[in-house]
Amino acid sequence: MSREILTVVETVSNEKGVGREAIFQALEQALVAATKKKFYEHTTASEARLRVEIDRKTGEYRTFRQWEVVADEDHEMPACQDAISDVDPAEWSIGDIRELEVESIEFGRIAAQIAKQVIVQKIREAERALVADAYEDKLGDLIYGEVKKQTKDGFIIDLGDGAEAYLAKEESIPKEMLRPKQRINAILFNVNREGRGAQLQLSRARPEMLIALMSKEVPEIAEEIIEIKAAARQPGVRAKISVKTNDHRIDPVGACIGMRGTRIQAVQQELNGERIDVVVWSDDPAQYIASALEPADVSGIVLDEDTFSADIIFATNEQLARAIGSQGQNVRLASELTGYKLNMMLEDEYRARQSSENQQYLDMFVERLDIDADLAEALVEMGFTSLEEVAYVPAETFEEIGLDEETVGVLQERAKEATLTDVLREQQNMQHATEELLAMEGMTPEVAQALAQKGICTVDDLADQAIDDIIDIDGLDTDKAGQLIMKARESWFN
Repeated sequence: MSREILTVVETVSNEKGVGREAIFQALEQALVAATKKKFYEHTTASEARLRVEIDRKTGEYRTFRQWEVVADEDHEMPACQDAISDVDPAEWSIGDIRELEVESIEFGRIAAQIAKQVIVQKIREAERALVADAYEDKLGDLIYGEVKKQTKDGFIIDLGDGAEAYLAKEESIPKEMLRPKQRINAILFNVNREGRGAQLQLSRARPEMLIALMSKEVPEIAEEIIEIKAAARQPGVRAKISVKTNDHRIDPVGACIGMRGTRIQAVQQELNGERIDVVVWSDDPAQYIASALEPADVSGIVLDEDTFSADIIFATNEQLARAIGSQGQNVRLASELTGYKLNMMLEDEYRARQSSENQQYLDMFVERLDIDADLAEALVEMGFTSLEEVAYVPAETFEEIGLDEETVGVLQERAKEATLTDVLREQQNMQHATEELLAMEGMTPEVAQALAQKGICTVDDLADQAIDDIIDIDGLDTDKAGQLIMKARESWFN
């Protein structure tokens, strides 16, 4: 019997390349299952907890039944629990495991059949763990493999040494034809240690694929003389990659393109002819955006760094069309590359918009500050766009338009009064939560006030809402919003 166990362990370990310890553990689990099936399946002790211990040297094994020591009030499963009052408290404590050796099942046909499934499963888990361990540190790396076969939703890629990876169709380059036996490069973007689904997941469509190929083809990138800052792709069609040189003697664009374009062509060929624009990165967002929009010539850029948006101005329709590109490719990739939302417009359109905005500011200053149009226009030209700015900027700011100290004082006092009037009006129009809503269980003053701003001022108002109506309020998630709504509806049921 013991010799048979050692033979099984040795054979499986050698054939499958799985460690002996994993096989021993699988056998122990199989013997536990077989013992339960034979001795406890039709008894009240079917919930019994068992443990099998195999001697790793001799193959001999023993079986133990276990009981966990629990508090009297938790003693619900006598088959695997002992109440603390039923054992010697000097010897046992709550949480201890009491063991008693019981009869062991023979390692014969019954145990072997039950063990087969457990062993196979353990071997699969061990094999998956070995593969995961081998590829865990290769996440983000370029992987070379051979197309083994095509499935309904992707391709199985043979990586050699018994390892396989999966390239889903959505992670492959559109319209690319991959055939069995074809050798390909792809990025390893996920190692799945769970028991289901593809274990090694590849991609040829992600920006990281382009970055890895460029690093492979351009030695200066691997040597960190040139640094890749960002990449954006429309797989198989067009891509942009921004680079920065750490040695000002080296042109980063020229180094990436190579002599007569040899380096960039090698990358394009690997990506099924994808056109690649190499952009010089700049820490000046306006310059970076202008470079990203090439080959179009930009006339002007107005940045809003708080919202990461920019107005891009062009002199002609031709330049605007170049910037947008075929089906919006160029501007979409430039936006993704720079991280800015890009609003494209012609100079005439921009001037018209600016004129309209300036007129609004001018009218506001004339009406609210009771000043003439010339002074209001001077304020607008200085860049003032709100009453608060006029009220609280340093007085010396107005020196460039020739205002004396007394006039500045009067102007800022009027601006402060107008600002205060707006605040008071806003507070008067502000709705407030009722005391009943504020006192509701689970409610906070901040959430109650936010609800009131939505017109939800009473408990009945809240009861009429759906979760989606209030989920955007800070401090509320789906569960919390649902709890508050159900609490408000209690009066309906009562």
